[in-house]
Amino acid sequence: MSTSTPSSHPFDQAVALVATGAPHTFQGLVSQDYWNMVGPYGGITAATLVQAIAQHPQCLGDPVSITVNYAAAVGAGRFEIEANPVRTNRSTQHWLLTVKQAGEDGAPQVVTTATAVTAVRRPTWSGSDTAMPQVTPAAQVPRVPPIMGGVQWLERYEMRFVQGTLPQQWDGAEAESLTRLWVRDNPPRPLDFASLAALSDVFFPRVWLRRAHRTPAGTVSITVYFHASREDLAVAGTAPLLAQARGQEFRNGFCDQAAQLWSESGQMLASSHQIVYFKE
Repeated sequence: MSTSTPSSHPFDQAVALVATGAPHTFQGLVSQDYWNMVGPYGGITAATLVQAIAQHPQCLGDPVSITVNYAAAVGAGRFEIEANPVRTNRSTQHWLLTVKQAGEDGAPQVVTTATAVTAVRRPTWSGSDTAMPQVTPAAQVPRVPPIMGGVQWLERYEMRFVQGTLPQQWDGAEAESLTRLWVRDNPPRPLDFASLAALSDVFFPRVWLRRAHRTPAGTVSITVYFHASREDLAVAGTAPLLAQARGQEFRNGFCDQAAQLWSESGQMLASSHQIVYFKE
């Protein structure tokens, strides 16, 4: 897997990593362009881990899946990623990754863990049981400005909601948690595996839509499945993707979210599942 061409695009700056000289270890700097309310947007953390795998000299193939566990809030400043290919087979490779930052005492502390699988993909029979829903084309859907002021990462995406934006009134009313929107990087940027990982986490917490109550919420763990090949990403280019997400269960302080992302041509490029903590 090759590394991205250096770029001044905010996304490329956010996922930029340099090798530290220690085995399997890279250093990065948290980007304020992708800052959320208490730390960086979770999608950019997942994207940076994908980038670490991409830059690793022993990487085999392209991403098939990544699971990211957000153990603690990532703070501002520098961080280190240790990306270990723990098992390499003929066509698949298994990874363990950690993100560390200095704690209050200056000692490194683990803030994020992850596992991933990469593989050399080969042509086979293909099919889909989850077709892209019929929606209004992106060009006919008005772009909406960032819905939540002061949240920097929202500035980094062009969003065109087809269905399921945030509630107009936070009155506790219950409704369906389904969201569909057209989305792409802002400014537009050619799609790659790292940016696809970030886009898989672009949704607001499902609990906010299911019950119009702005309860504190945050992703605990997300798994992204990459269905696209490099060629598929090249065809998708800079065009918007149709992103869909819905919750399935809301109980005892946790809820889940199942999501899919399709290209404009209707090809599913990625799907994801995450578990989210919410506070009463």
